[in-house]
Amino acid sequence: MMTGNRKLRSMKTLLSAALAALFTAGIMYFLFSAAKPAASHAATARLSRPAEPLADPSPSPASDPWTSAQTVQPAELAKELADPQEAKRPTVVCVAPHVLYMGGHIPGALYHGPGMNAQGIDDLKKWAEGVPRSANIVVYCGCCPLDRCPNLRPAFEALHTMGFTHLRALLLPTNFYTDWVKPGYPMEKGN
Repeated sequence: MMTGNRKLRSMKTLLSAALAALFTAGIMYFLFSAAKPAASHAATARLSRPAEPLADPSPSPASDPWTSAQTVQPAELAKELADPQEAKRPTVVCVAPHVLYMGGHIPGALYHGPGMNAQGIDDLKKWAEGVPRSANIVVYCGCCPLDRCPNLRPAFEALHTMGFTHLRALLLPTNFYTDWVKPGYPMEKGN
């Protein structure tokens, strides 16, 4: 039978673990669901506008440092990663906050980030120094809606400035969970 002090310590430990789990769940809920109303509003706004002409395949809007040819969609990347010839598979680099990478990422993805701060960009550049400039590299984040992502653009620009010629950005319009995990593309957790 437990003594009063041991029982109290045990209850405190359980309470601390429960609070940590609730805190983590709250952060993940916030990160993965905060964009839904904005996305719904944007979709409604698009439906109420007259049809626009098809976009020119030239560079994306001024805020995006990549052209449409320098992007990849989730289904296309999943197919490339499943290629039986390893040499044809791209090197995938996650530039999201580390907590999101640990919570779930594309299998085999390297972590070098977050792209929003100097330390993350320095880590990315240090890794990239020894990589051939012709390497097939895909960078992604997925922390929030792509139009508000603070990580992907700086990371892409840093690698592009270093001279990488086969560099692409994975387009996750809503977030990693909605656009990669929920559709059933492969994912792994931890390092």
